[in-house]
Amino acid sequence: MKFSANLGFLWTDRPLPDAIRAAHAAGFDAVECHWPYDTPAEATRAALAETGLRMLGLNTVRGNPGENGLSALPGREADARQAIDQAVAYATAIDCGAIHVMAGFAQGPEAHATFLANLRYARAQAPEQITLVIEPLNRHDAPGYFLQTTDQAAAIIAELDLPGVRLMFDCYHVGRTEGDITTRFTALKPLIGHVQFASVPDRAAPDHGEVNYAYVFDRIAAEGWDRPLGAEYKPGGDTDATLGWLVAYRA
Repeated sequence: MKFSANLGFLWTDRPLPDAIRAAHAAGFDAVECHWPYDTPAEATRAALAETGLRMLGLNTVRGNPGENGLSALPGREADARQAIDQAVAYATAIDCGAIHVMAGFAQGPEAHATFLANLRYARAQAPEQITLVIEPLNRHDAPGYFLQTTDQAAAIIAELDLPGVRLMFDCYHVGRTEGDITTRFTALKPLIGHVQFASVPDRAAPDHGEVNYAYVFDRIAAEGWDRPLGAEYKPGGDTDATLGWLVAYRA
């Protein structure tokens, strides 16, 4: 099993290049992030080259304070497409594998149509080698977020019918909203572009809580998934002190 460190939550006390180095030292196979834009792409690319790690994914920006993405917001198309252009440019510069196109807080048919239009724009702008992912967020952490379930995301992907638009399957969000994580993974596997995880319900390291990740990881591996799983959890302090789960899997 391979693992990716999500540097949006892990080693946030360090500049992004140093966080990449810390992930390498800890034994991660790859990295991913949220919003790297304050770090020059050249510095990020240099740290990736130095460590031999690949950046698997990054997010489009949230928008204004209190927002959580722009691409499903009617009337904000110009802002959403500026965010997409920014993400495409940065991802291209660092050879990043995927862009998470954040939908934002919106509901209804107009929001649905806006999201589809912006995803079509993103697919037209992004190079073929960059995957676009969309991610349902659970209703407890992100009430009112446009994408709320994996079924909704799957329907959007089917309606778009575009190459390289896939589902971000976050075990934490699925666990909090839908449950039945391994059954959902098996059913949705053909649509999945990336997998993330954290303990349920507190979104901390995956060594406690309602979800038995030893079982989940074994089932995911049994399905033939061989790409890194993204550790997107909140360490609540020193990241290195929370990595017992990674040491155990490496052993």
